[in-house]
Amino acid sequence: MSDLPNTPQKDRPWLFRTYAGHSTAKASNALYRGNLAKGQTGLSVAFDLPTQTGYDSDHVLSKGEVGKVGVPVAHLGDMRSLFNDIPLDQMNTSMTINATAPWLLALYIAAAEEQGADISALQGTVQNDIIKEYLSRGTYICPPKPSLRMITDVAAYTRQHLPKWNPMNVCSYHLQEAGATPEQELAFALATATAVLDDLKGKVPAQDFPQMVGRISFFVNAGIRFVTEMCKMRAFVDLWDEICRDRYGVEDPKFRRFRYGVQVNSLGLTEQQPENNVYRILIEMLAVTLSKNARARAVQLPAWNEALGLPRPWDQQWSLRMQQIMAFETDLLEYEDLFDGNPAVDRKVEALKEGARAELATIDSMGGANEAIEYMKSRLVEANAERLGGIESGDTIVVGVNKFQQHEESPLTAGDEAIMVADKDAEADQIARLDAWRASRDNDAVEAALARVRAAAKDGTNIMPATIEAAKAGATTGEWGDVIRQAFGQYRGPTGVSRNPSNRTEGLEEIRERVDAVSTKLGRRLKFLVGKPGLDGHSNGAEQIAARARDCGMDISYEGIRLTPDEIVEAALKDEAHVVGLSILSGSHIPLIEDLMSKMHAAGIGHIPVVVGGIIPEDDAQRLRSMGVAKVYTPKDFELNRIMGDLVELVDPKDIAAE
Repeated sequence: MSDLPNTPQKDRPWLFRTYAGHSTAKASNALYRGNLAKGQTGLSVAFDLPTQTGYDSDHVLSKGEVGKVGVPVAHLGDMRSLFNDIPLDQMNTSMTINATAPWLLALYIAAAEEQGADISALQGTVQNDIIKEYLSRGTYICPPKPSLRMITDVAAYTRQHLPKWNPMNVCSYHLQEAGATPEQELAFALATATAVLDDLKGKVPAQDFPQMVGRISFFVNAGIRFVTEMCKMRAFVDLWDEICRDRYGVEDPKFRRFRYGVQVNSLGLTEQQPENNVYRILIEMLAVTLSKNARARAVQLPAWNEALGLPRPWDQQWSLRMQQIMAFETDLLEYEDLFDGNPAVDRKVEALKEGARAELATIDSMGGANEAIEYMKSRLVEANAERLGGIESGDTIVVGVNKFQQHEESPLTAGDEAIMVADKDAEADQIARLDAWRASRDNDAVEAALARVRAAAKDGTNIMPATIEAAKAGATTGEWGDVIRQAFGQYRGPTGVSRNPSNRTEGLEEIRERVDAVSTKLGRRLKFLVGKPGLDGHSNGAEQIAARARDCGMDISYEGIRLTPDEIVEAALKDEAHVVGLSILSGSHIPLIEDLMSKMHAAGIGHIPVVVGGIIPEDDAQRLRSMGVAKVYTPKDFELNRIMGDLVELVDPKDIAAE
């Protein structure tokens, strides 16, 4: 008999996903089927901004945004096309959708029924986390209270009809993207989960509540500080078990399990030396896979070139192969937890838990997450300012950005096809099919179904049955969104940027003197209007620019996200702005800026300098300059004081006179 040890039993690997969707439902379907053929084991659907915010593709706010950051889904026909030849009863589908989660889930259910699927067998997740939208991502529709109500309506409906479905994916991913510290990410995510569960308790039978607690999942971020991030995940496991046991009395350990998926950090991906991002992504993946007791159940990785533009299928394949090599070539899945009993890890986990508990106590004292949105938003803006300040000063090293900047040109970024360009005709094609859909449906049936959605919204009954009926009748995303807006009202979230200067003035003395001198020449304080046109809710950059301009002594005007070009022109006239700064990260910069510049000239304010920031390829930057844009900034422009100096130069009267 051999005395060799038995072959270790391998754990099953996590779900392999790629966050994907663009242009049209048909194009995205081809991408999904290609990824599944390459070994992907689940789908993660990215929706475009009109779909996320409840607008049809032909709405004025949708201009330039259709198919840019995800797939447009305006009606049941689009959902059919999206999953054509993909059997939904055999798929695990994650849909990154929040404000319109009831609607997209309804379309998914309707499409699955058409395929003949057993609805009770459907597996997947809707993100359905509105609170983080107010804090970091910006795709909310209505105020917090009715938004919370719709989250728990979805959860209660899935308990009865989709028992294998995760009705909410508490998303701390965007919190870290907005600059959250690990303690804040822990606390704000757990506070969101408790706000939802507190509301859900009244909507499900008491005996079923522990199972519903067990269906709540999380979607987290893993940054480059590997040890801290791994310890953060272990802290999440401990704190969630503690909350489920002590706050909700859940006795069965399996219902207290911290179940999470992850996309590793995109905030730290650099435009400079972008090939280095491959190493960053790998290291960040280790943080959520090495510790067995805190291992992710699903992993999706960004592509190395996301800071440059839209990744190609090859780029996504490269990230997928990274996961597969880790799972199938290494021996990672053959061992117990590698970190249990490690004193350094235990100390760090305890410190993170202590910091998170302190934040949770503060939020609880305010009445919970829904009541503490403004507080949490301001904390994120402050934390992000600290992060950026560290990079500017060099205290935080980012290789290729503020250290080791000398480099060889990368062959990976050479050539016209180094990044994928969104189909320029996709928006017109989508709108044409939307028009055809409206013309072919039974409008009376649509109106009747929408009336039932309206009634459910007003009388408090669960929103899902009427929403599913509207989906089957042929209603559109914008029509459902309009009913919700009419019933609950629209909402503009806090910006987190106070008009009062902060105490972060170290290193600003010179620029403050220049702002004072130019303001004296102008006869009043230099007025800087910061705007976010279109539907892009990634406001982190705009917030930091506005906050730094304020601290430099400028009079800032920043009203937050989702402004039309007309509203920006109106604000520039009303505020008598000296300079206008616009932030767009969705890729819609060309049509939106083109529209804005023509409207500014028509209004007689074409002389006001305009600066633009975003993920903007150089060819597009040249087009923007040819339209009259004074300065174009991309993620490589991390030195905010240099940008402030540019603004002062642009409005200095002596420079204007010298032109």
